[in-house]
Amino acid sequence: QGYFLATAQDLKKETEEDGKEIKKIMDSIRDSIKDEAESLKSLVDKATSEKLEHANLIEDSLLKQLKPQETTYKEYIAYLETLVGDLRGNFPITDGGGSSVACSLEIKPIPETTKPNLPKYRFGQFSKDNVGKLLGSIVVPSVKEEKRKIKPMEKDSSSQLKPAGAQGEPEQRADAIKRPIVSEVRAFKVPGVDSTWYLSVDKSGRVWASDDGGNLVQTDPEGNQLQKIQTSGKDEGYHTVTPTGDLLYADKIKKIINKIPQNNRISKFFKTGDWEPLSIHSSHINGDVLVGMRKDREAKVTRYKNGKEIQNIQMDNKRQAMYNSPLYITENDNGDICASDDEKQAVVVVSKAGQHRFSYRGQEPEFHPYGICTDCSGNILISVGLLSNGTVEIISQDGHFLSRLFAMDQEITSPRCVCVSDKNNLYVGQEMSNKVKVFKYEFK
Repeated sequence: QGYFLATAQDLKKETEEDGKEIKKIMDSIRDSIKDEAESLKSLVDKATSEKLEHANLIEDSLLKQLKPQETTYKEYIAYLETLVGDLRGNFPITDGGGSSVACSLEIKPIPETTKPNLPKYRFGQFSKDNVGKLLGSIVVPSVKEEKRKIKPMEKDSSSQLKPAGAQGEPEQRADAIKRPIVSEVRAFKVPGVDSTWYLSVDKSGRVWASDDGGNLVQTDPEGNQLQKIQTSGKDEGYHTVTPTGDLLYADKIKKIINKIPQNNRISKFFKTGDWEPLSIHSSHINGDVLVGMRKDREAKVTRYKNGKEIQNIQMDNKRQAMYNSPLYITENDNGDICASDDEKQAVVVVSKAGQHRFSYRGQEPEFHPYGICTDCSGNILISVGLLSNGTVEIISQDGHFLSRLFAMDQEITSPRCVCVSDKNNLYVGQEMSNKVKVFKYEFK
C-alpha cells in the first residue's frame, strides 16, 4: 500500500494526464491544419483574382490594338464612297461627235493590317498530392520513447529491504553519459555593433546581429556587412529569421512586428495591440510566430499565424503567472515553447498546447538566463550571464542538466546568445565583444 499501490496509482494518473495532453495537442494540430487550409484558400482566391485581372488587361490590350485598324478601314471606306459618288456625277464623258473619251483614275490601295495573336488557356497541372504538399505535416519525433520514472522504494528501517536492483548506487541516466563536443570553425567581428547580444542565422549562413543600442546588422558568413538598420531593441531576442529567409523584428515603441523580405524593403507585418513585444521566434515546424510580450506587470507568450493571434500562454494550471519578462524565446522540435526569463531566474518550458512542463533554475544559487536555442536532438542550450559564471548550460528537453560549455574558455567570458544552425554549427555571441565564434557542435 505504501509503495507499490501508491506508485502505480501515480503512474496511472500520469498516463491520464498524458492522454489529456495528447487531446489538447491534437486539437491544436487540427486547428493549425484548418487555419493553414484557410490560408491556402485565401491564396488561391488571391491568385485567381490576379489571373482574372491579367485576363482583363490582355483583353484591353488586344482591343486597343484593333482600334486603329478599325479607324483605318473606316477612313478608307469613306474615301471609296466619296470616289464612287464623284464618278457617278462625272461619267460617262462624251464629245460633240458622240465618241467616248477615256479617263485615267488612280485608287489608293487597300491598307494592310495584322491579325492579333489570340490567347489560349493552358490548364495547370495539379493533384490532391500536390496540394497536400503545400500544407504542413504532422511530425512525430523519431527519438526513443522515454521510460516513465518509477521512484525507488525507501529503505525499510524494520526489514532493511529494498526493491530489486536498488543497491544504493545513484541511478545513472542514459542522457548523463552524453557529452557535447565542440571544435571552433571560425570567428569574425560584426561591424556596426559594440557587442553581440543576439544572433539570427539563415540557411545560407548569413547572420543578423544586434547590440544593446538598437543596432541591427546583417553580415555574410565571413562577417562582411550587408546592411544595417536602427531599431528600438535593446538586450532582448527581438529578431528572428523565417524558414523562407525573411527577417522579423519587434518594435517595442510602436508595438508592431516588422518584416524585411529578401528585397530589403521594411514592411509592417502585424500589431501586438497594447502589449510590448520583447522576444520573437519564427517556427521552423509550421511557420507560426511566437512573441514574448509584456504589459504593465503582466507578461505572456502569444502565437500568431499569418499575422493573426491564435494562442495566448500566460498562466499555469494553478492560475499562477508563468512569466515576468520573457526576453528570449525559442521552440523545440517536439513543439515545446522555451522562454528564458531573467526576472524569474528561470527557463520556462511549456507544451505546444500551453501547459507548463517545467521551469529550470540553473546549477548555481543565482541563475541569469539569456539567449536560448535548441539542437537537433531536442536539447536546450542556455546562455548564462556573468553573475552565474558566464557559461552555456545544456539541459535535456525534459529539464535535466547535461553539461556546460566554455567554463574554462578565456576568449568566451560573457556568452549572451547562442544559435544552432541547420548545418549543426553553434554560433556564440558575447555581451562584451562584437566577435562571433562559430563551432562545430556534436552531442555524443
